[in-house]
Amino acid sequence: MPEGVPKLPKIQPADIQAAVEWGVAAAAGAIWVVHQPFDWIKKTFIDKPATEEN
Repeated sequence: MPEGVPKLPKIQPADIQAAVEWGVAAAAGAIWVVHQPFDWIKKTFIDKPATEEN
C-alpha cells in the first residue's frame, strides 16, 4: 500500500447495527410523513360527502 494512503478502520458490528437502526428510523419517518395527509386526501377527493336525509 502506498505511504500516503491512510488505512481505513475495520467496520465493527456496532456500526452495522447503528446503520440498520437509522435506516429503520428513516423508513418509519418516511412512512409516517407520507401517511399523514392520506386521510385528508381520501376524505377530500375520494370519498363522497355524506348527505343528510330528513
